[in-house]
Amino acid sequence: MEWYSIDTWIVVVGALAAVACALLGNFLVLRKMSMMGDAISHAVLPGLAIAFLITEARASLTMFIGAAVVGVLTAVFTQWISRFGKVDEGASMGIVFTSLFAVGLLLIVQAADHVDLDPGCVLYGAIELTPLDVVWRPVLFGTTLEVPRAALVLAGVTLLNVGFVVAFFKELRISSFDPELATTMGINSNLMHYMLMTLVAVTTVAAFEAVGSIIVIAMLIVPAASAHLLTDRLWLMVLLSCVFAILAAVLGHLSALIVPGWFGFADTSTSGMMAVMAGVLFVVVMLSAPKYGILLKHIRKTEAVQ
Repeated sequence: MEWYSIDTWIVVVGALAAVACALLGNFLVLRKMSMMGDAISHAVLPGLAIAFLITEARASLTMFIGAAVVGVLTAVFTQWISRFGKVDEGASMGIVFTSLFAVGLLLIVQAADHVDLDPGCVLYGAIELTPLDVVWRPVLFGTTLEVPRAALVLAGVTLLNVGFVVAFFKELRISSFDPELATTMGINSNLMHYMLMTLVAVTTVAAFEAVGSIIVIAMLIVPAASAHLLTDRLWLMVLLSCVFAILAAVLGHLSALIVPGWFGFADTSTSGMMAVMAGVLFVVVMLSAPKYGILLKHIRKTEAVQ
């Protein structure tokens, strides 16, 4: 296996996308809103399509605004249907995101008939091509670096998410575990909820080009779920989820380079392998976690019986 600079940038882009998603995913997991991440990751499609059809440009800022608006509307519609329609919250999520996702696909396909807009890229990502879109060439230690646009965008979103989590850590923690207590302490739980949903929407659209909408949900939930099995401390859970996200990106790309050859295939999708490796890491943790691991629980139970 040969490693090139393009491979390094693929891993960097993948890791940034995974970390940006994992940071917010911790609070989705704690709020038992994992499906909300799935809903928003699919439902922002009409926001992307409408923003493009209005401006006839694929500017990142326009896409961010369109995604953020529809992401917030997804959360609002879900709560509205659940509250006033007397529908289970999971069912209301399914109603909202499938409807908006279908509308978004129709709009994207309509736009793709007139311009170079690939719906497959939105769904599955094109992380292998991101290093080719270079927008910055800084000189470091006498060497010119070619920094891809996706890396800059995802680095900015990752820093935004880090700032949000650090600045509102106490509010997010209390409102995630006990919204009623947060309200009595003067914390606006609804505001924290919609701020979180807005950032999930922005992160989702930023990660579209790298990993696609279908893979975003894996990065939002699986690293956080893995970390949750290892610790009950929120700050440590956040850090561990970022570690798992980075490991999934690195191991995913390495697997995409190595594993297909074992089965006689030329290559496979790096973003897909990132999701697979995130799942593999989760299974390993689920089996071997010190407190909640299945194997260790079984061993302790066997020893207690003996």
